[in-house]
Amino acid sequence: MQHFPIFLDTAGRRIVLVGGGEAALAKLRLLLKTQARLSVFTEDPSPEIETWAAEGKLRLERRAFRPGDALCAALAYAATEDDVEDARVAALARADGALVNLVDNLQDSQFITPAIVDRDPVTVAIGTEGAAPVLARAIKRDLEEKLSPALGSLARIGKAFRGAVEALPMGRKRRDFWTAYYFGKGPQAFAENGTDGAQDALQDLLHEHLHATTREGHVALVGAGPGDPELLTLKARKLLHEADVIIHDTLISADILELARREAKIIHAGKTGFGTHTPQEDIHALMVEHARTGAQIVRLKSGDVGIYGRLDEEIDALDAEGIDWSVVPGITAASAAVATIGQSLTKRGRNQELRFLTGHDVAGFAEQDWRSLAAQDTVAAIYMAKRGSRYLQGRLMMHGAAAETPVTVVENVSRADQRIHATTLQDLPETAQACTGPAILLYGLSPRRAEAHLPALKEIAQ
Repeated sequence: MQHFPIFLDTAGRRIVLVGGGEAALAKLRLLLKTQARLSVFTEDPSPEIETWAAEGKLRLERRAFRPGDALCAALAYAATEDDVEDARVAALARADGALVNLVDNLQDSQFITPAIVDRDPVTVAIGTEGAAPVLARAIKRDLEEKLSPALGSLARIGKAFRGAVEALPMGRKRRDFWTAYYFGKGPQAFAENGTDGAQDALQDLLHEHLHATTREGHVALVGAGPGDPELLTLKARKLLHEADVIIHDTLISADILELARREAKIIHAGKTGFGTHTPQEDIHALMVEHARTGAQIVRLKSGDVGIYGRLDEEIDALDAEGIDWSVVPGITAASAAVATIGQSLTKRGRNQELRFLTGHDVAGFAEQDWRSLAAQDTVAAIYMAKRGSRYLQGRLMMHGAAAETPVTVVENVSRADQRIHATTLQDLPETAQACTGPAILLYGLSPRRAEAHLPALKEIAQ
């Protein structure tokens, strides 16, 4: 992030603009919405600028910009539409201590003006670091359609009521109040009875929330999917946005954690196979500790919580302490992996059964029904098997699996750094152990695009 987004208080501050043409007009139409004291320097002002000056909306100086003209100014815009003159103006304004923007010159500007959706006092700023103005305008258009014109009025009414809401405890109680106002009773009351209706709704809501019973702590055991934020369920996204505390495992991507509220407490409680990890009992204690304070908790696990996620143990721990809980399933790595390679986990005439296996359990490598697994018509998704891939290979071949049986190893499933390794049972150990990220093994499957080039594998897989 090169440009850090902030909202500048312009009330009573000076903003200087140099120029009198179309570029200057475009900026002034936006700046006139602020509470700043505007000064415009140009020898050839457009009729609109002259009108605004006559109406007292800005101060017009019909001359070239000179040293000292930007003294005490917060911002200065060079909008002369002449590169040489803009550079001269920028140098003088910087010397006077103002932050400078050269219109349509990102490289030499100290700040940029974003695309803005105006629902005063609600303002949405959209920036693309100058890389894609068309994209910024498209986002602005979409938001203009989605945000009700009444939103600004509701926000002004709510702002005037903030002092009264301080009677509610800081934190979730206040958030619940404002959520109920802005996304429930407020818009409905405003639509029916305007400002008076919205103000009455605030009074009624405050009474309800002051006398409401304290919300009990709750733990949502949420599957985050394989890593791509777009594969989160809508329910998971909603819970992340509402959570007071998020307890997540090691495989949760940073992109997914970015969806949490900034005020949320985020706790890493991860495990690494054969490495450092947070004991399961400590995870139980964390959930119980925060739930007892009334917090709304998301226990965030990669993939699906019900597949090798120790879900039952965590539910048992919560039940033992009388903590309320719910389960939100997610997309498991196997589903994402086969989608990536253009295959399905089941196919008529190819495999009569499908296995979900784990490479290891609490005692080491998990024992399986090797003879059944080695059968030619078996497909299996094998989790956590990188370290045990040689043992897996040996057991399968010992029970009759062909060395040419296709295996696809998908590393970092669904993420930007995903890699697909098409191999065979014979070469599986070398392939799996070369992976540096988390990987899932798809036994009996090859990537669809590889099948035409691997006829032997194709024959075995089908």
